[in-house]
Amino acid sequence: MNTPVPAVERVPALQRGPAVLRARDVTFAYDGPPVVNGVSLELVPGRLIGAIGPNGAGKSTLVRLLSGLLRPQAGEITLDGRPLTAWKRRELGQRIAVVPQSPVLPETFTTAEVVLLGRTPHLGLLGSEKARDREIARQAMERVQVWHLANRLIGTLSGGERQRVVVARALAQEPSILLLDEPTTHMDVNHQLGLIVLVRHLAAEYGLAVLAVLHDLNLASQYCDELLLLAEGRVVARGRPSEVITQERISQAYHADVLVMTHPQTGRPIVVPELFGDLARADA
Repeated sequence: MNTPVPAVERVPALQRGPAVLRARDVTFAYDGPPVVNGVSLELVPGRLIGAIGPNGAGKSTLVRLLSGLLRPQAGEITLDGRPLTAWKRRELGQRIAVVPQSPVLPETFTTAEVVLLGRTPHLGLLGSEKARDREIARQAMERVQVWHLANRLIGTLSGGERQRVVVARALAQEPSILLLDEPTTHMDVNHQLGLIVLVRHLAAEYGLAVLAVLHDLNLASQYCDELLLLAEGRVVARGRPSEVITQERISQAYHADVLVMTHPQTGRPIVVPELFGDLARADA
């Protein structure tokens, strides 16, 4: 399926310049062994990095650390060379946008009202939205294809529609860095492809530095510039998809029997389960 890149004519220009987010030997534990253990990475403008790995590998915790919601117990995270802890929350909100895995949304707000919340870090002391803020929110909704839902209450939306609203809210922040924690959850195949194409386009054309936690290995392989494979809190592989997604590495990290093949169109790896017994011999 070829998913077209959404139209860009009316997309708001990013107001913030390019930014670089670095983590150096970052470690974090809740109560027990570290869930993120000595992780280093660099998010740079124009690159889409996919974080993959089994459940419990530390991917969501890494997103919270990079966004400043959690503080590392060892190592350091810097934004443009300045420790993340030295930035005010409002400043971070103007630079970093997050799409969480399970967002909590006000059920009685409309889609437009929720997306407009993305403008909060940019508002002045009085906190009132101006015409420009409403225009940026509208364009963000158009970009993620939820403008037609602008007057719908959040409580009436499907899971996939709600997830797209959260992405629109993040874009309304006009960030330099975009962190997405399993953004395609609850979406059908069409919207999954549309979203990942949009994110890739934002990175390439607008210079966003993007990290996306992705559950779908094939989606990550086909659309990400680089991949970060986590297992038990550690980085076990990083690099181009062809370097990271190998049969040995995926089998070991996920404790699953898989086959890694080559996509006939892109030449990138694709992952399929290895079948045994009668299933392997069954007719299509």
